[in-house]
Amino acid sequence: MSPDGDLVLLDDQDRTLWNRAQIEEGRRLVERALTSGRVGPYALQAAIAAIHAEAPEAGQTDWRQITGLYDVLMRTAPTPVVELNRAVAVAMRDGPAAGVRLIDDILARGDLAEYHLAHSARADLLRRLGRTADAVASYEVALTLAGQAPEQRFLQRRLADLREGNRRP
Repeated sequence: MSPDGDLVLLDDQDRTLWNRAQIEEGRRLVERALTSGRVGPYALQAAIAAIHAEAPEAGQTDWRQITGLYDVLMRTAPTPVVELNRAVAVAMRDGPAAGVRLIDDILARGDLAEYHLAHSARADLLRRLGRTADAVASYEVALTLAGQAPEQRFLQRRLADLREGNRRP
């Protein structure tokens, strides 16, 4: 969150402000959990978070490793939300079109139809593909479903940017 209470996306965060000592402690705990012989969904989620935290900048995130961990998580704790997160990781690894296909499959089944983050993720990937009209439609659905003011403000800004012709990466 920004000082004004707005969302700050992972790509936009100043990672120099992150607490490196806590990240290192978390990394050690994740390593211990992963080598314990019994790896559950929380350890896998922690491992995914650790990979995000270890990247010095967003562009250096190891999406191949994150996708692999989501593959394992899908086998151990399959849920539509895990599947959505995996779709986003696949999009980051293989490109937005791959992610859109996976999210469309989830939504076509009716899973997450009322989950604003599924529509928001789809909209973002469509925006990256330059499919502005489709992105606007998905952001509008996400906005109708979002219940928290910071999320609503974020979605409203994205819609305004698209309508004004600004397509930030």
